[in-house]
Amino acid sequence: MKKNMCVASKSFSVKTLSALLFGTAGVFFAPTMLGLAPQAQAAVPAVKLPDFSDLVDAVGPAVVNIRTTERLKMTAPGAGGQDEQEMQEFLRRFFGGAMPTPRQQGPRGGRRGVPQEQEVQRGVGSGFIISPDGYVLSNAHVVDGADEVYVTLTDKREFKAKVIGADARTDVALLKIEGANLPRLTIGDSNKIRVGEWVIAIGSPFNLENTVTAGIISAKSRDTGDYLPLIQSDVAVNPGNSGGPLINMRGEVIGINSQIATLSGAYNGISFAVPIDEAMRVGEQLKKTGKVVRGRIGVQIGEVSKDVAQSLGLPNAKGAQVSMVEEGGPADKAGIKPGDIILKFNGAQIERSSDLPRLVGGAAVNGKSTVTVWRKGAQQDIAVTVVELEAEKTAKKGTKEQEAQAVNALGLKVSDVPAAKKQELKIDAGVLVDDADGVAALAGLQPGDVILQLNNVAVKDAKQFNALVAKLDPKKSSAVLVR
Repeated sequence: MKKNMCVASKSFSVKTLSALLFGTAGVFFAPTMLGLAPQAQAAVPAVKLPDFSDLVDAVGPAVVNIRTTERLKMTAPGAGGQDEQEMQEFLRRFFGGAMPTPRQQGPRGGRRGVPQEQEVQRGVGSGFIISPDGYVLSNAHVVDGADEVYVTLTDKREFKAKVIGADARTDVALLKIEGANLPRLTIGDSNKIRVGEWVIAIGSPFNLENTVTAGIISAKSRDTGDYLPLIQSDVAVNPGNSGGPLINMRGEVIGINSQIATLSGAYNGISFAVPIDEAMRVGEQLKKTGKVVRGRIGVQIGEVSKDVAQSLGLPNAKGAQVSMVEEGGPADKAGIKPGDIILKFNGAQIERSSDLPRLVGGAAVNGKSTVTVWRKGAQQDIAVTVVELEAEKTAKKGTKEQEAQAVNALGLKVSDVPAAKKQELKIDAGVLVDDADGVAALAGLQPGDVILQLNNVAVKDAKQFNALVAKLDPKKSSAVLVR
């Protein structure tokens, strides 16, 4: 249902509500004119529209622009022999545009054909300072894959930032810039927010720095992921706003703008923010250890339907129904069984199944926790030892020789698309971009893209794609269809 606003956004299946407004020009009929008695109405206090100017003056200096870059290794045009020059022309033609000249490095007249590094912009996002000594909160997807991160303040000072850590599950990143007496935002309490209260967002949508938008909180605790009970608002948020603050009328940050619901890739009336309470908890762990440690008990769960609740004698359709227990896992060892309904975890009520992973994730690892289950018409407390949830797995790199063999003439390293990914994207074939270097990256291809066609030829798998690339005519332009 996501997605990220730094680089790209996934489309949402969102129903559009239309309203027809009917009016009569120049004529108004009061109830007394129609012979209708005026009805008593409860007095509602008049609400004035807010003026955000003083608020923006106070909090704006602590909101920063974040740009990320990556270093690409390229060989200067004309540096090598004829074969190398032909390859340069081939790469230019393949992407249909002029190839940028790499930044020259080293003394003039150096060895010809030596690869040189060029720093190219990767993405733009936002962030905000939370301490006078330069700690900055943003989104994990803003800094993902970046070689360098630059933070720019409203007074145009620019700092090279160090990424202290990033947590993909909550989409929170902690950065550090070297400074003193820096402006900072006051941290609010996201548990005290109210639906309908005014909020503002400040960020860099489409790289337009220090853009302010306003709206109201539309809903609290929207479930869009295991660890993200998000704040929903109607504040206009677009690509580039990622990592910027959601601020209440007291000048307190209550969330980090992270996702949008969109039909077009841009703002469509619904945006989501990570609650600041969760973001600060993650930030503290990142500051201490550079990573986030979460707990697990080894169960697969689902929602409790009304029919299930009635059949089991539960007064309400609440809790998390255990559908599977990991063999040899903590829950299995403790005696939790499939069919149990988990009602509480360490005394906290489980209203929905999504509450359980968040509570277990925040529990002390290797410590005892109490799980209250509903079994055979009665509640039962079970002691479970919480173990550490494994970090998200990343693809392992092979040897340099293997990687060199896997990268084709276009600077692309590809692999077959996993079956689950095909089902998700509703495609039958294609190749997944694992790495993009040189002009392939400059043209916009990124890891995670899926190539569907090359010169109108359907791409079936990695082997076929690399064979097609090897047969391309360097004197002709080629077209690539990318998902």
